[in-house]
Amino acid sequence: MHSRINAPCRRYYLALLTMLAILVLIVPSHGLSKRTAGNNEGWIGTWATAAQAQIPGRVQTFHNQTLRLIVHTSAGGTKVRIRISNTFGDEPLVIGAGHLARRATGADLVPGSDRTVTFSGHKSTTVPARSMLISDPVKLDVPALSDLAISIFLPQSTHATTVHLRAFQTNYVSPETGDLSAEIKFPVARTIASWPFLTGVDVAAMPHGATIIALGSSLTDGVGSTQDANRRWPDVLAERLQKAGGNKAELGILNEGIIGNRLLSDNRSPRQTGGPPPLRAVFEQYGPALGQAGLARFERDVLAQAGVKYVVVGLGVNDILFPGSFIPQTERVTSQQLISGYRQIVTRAHKQEIRVIGTTIPPFEHAIWPAPFFDGFYSVENEKTRQEINMWIRSSGEFDGVIDFDKAVCDPNHPAQLLPAYDSGDHLHVNDAGNVAQANAISLGLFSSD
Repeated sequence: MHSRINAPCRRYYLALLTMLAILVLIVPSHGLSKRTAGNNEGWIGTWATAAQAQIPGRVQTFHNQTLRLIVHTSAGGTKVRIRISNTFGDEPLVIGAGHLARRATGADLVPGSDRTVTFSGHKSTTVPARSMLISDPVKLDVPALSDLAISIFLPQSTHATTVHLRAFQTNYVSPETGDLSAEIKFPVARTIASWPFLTGVDVAAMPHGATIIALGSSLTDGVGSTQDANRRWPDVLAERLQKAGGNKAELGILNEGIIGNRLLSDNRSPRQTGGPPPLRAVFEQYGPALGQAGLARFERDVLAQAGVKYVVVGLGVNDILFPGSFIPQTERVTSQQLISGYRQIVTRAHKQEIRVIGTTIPPFEHAIWPAPFFDGFYSVENEKTRQEINMWIRSSGEFDGVIDFDKAVCDPNHPAQLLPAYDSGDHLHVNDAGNVAQANAISLGLFSSD
């Protein structure tokens, strides 16, 4: 039969088959489960932080310097890759070299653990403005609950417009003396308390590996916890999972908390400001750094991460507290508006086969922020909204699971305020003991192994 098809016809059919094959190869990955989508296949996140725009007027500039950034892993692995973000940059980000190693102490490396990081096979790369990239994988034994040092050499004058502001981790900057990314004993010119450009570390997934995303505000980010101690509640949960062992130890946890973040609204426009003049000034300065709305950053900070199977939603408190303080009272949101936002997250996550776990909002009576600056966050109306939201989270059945942070840290004799033993001092954020209490309130059964 084939012999009857003339040469032009054969060429036509071959071209058609080739085109169909190409179309199959380039089908968009957003239509697939995150467990099988494109570049994330076979990987889970072991550490991450949310990209933020730097505070206007406080943008740091690096030139011919190396950053040595310290991160604390959740799950372990034998292959690792990093994520570099230029999300809020208006200029290309030039990286001269990158290295990754296990940290010994301070800025120094464990001898023999240093690995060169490459990008599409090259030791240097350029990240376009408003974008990010993932490095090539490197072989390195990465223990769970360990510290890694990621070194990034910036040969040109580089403005750190994309950062994570509150690292609660000491990081290191070299003198302006060239590429020091491979140095075991790192020469420190100064320290910083932020993570510029680095937003993620992935490890090759084990058979039951999966990623848990903690999507939240300052209560997730770690405000109130001890510097360099890794006492945010996601850190403590990671320890519990490793202690449980088995399939639970194959779960990575990514902290995508941003101080001041809201579920429904961006914090970008100074024209939104209202409330007392001193607080207006604070918001006009810090507002752009408080992040896009949780709904807006959901694609980048949840769906685009590797191996995501669970998202723990800890947003909503700032939507309640900001109107009348940082922003005009006229922008007050109702409990029904917040519930609608939660439902959007549930719907979007379920389309990607991701389970959504809701968390109740802890108490905030007498809250002071920035301490001892402003104490007007609490009101009877705000407390009523909090209670309505918490009742819906507990009883609606719309989440795949619920974590009752409110019950875990409230004062049982005065439920509208934090238990004093868990109060960091501002009556809004918990201390290390409060983070432990919150992590211990999480049922590990929420994270099944199927």
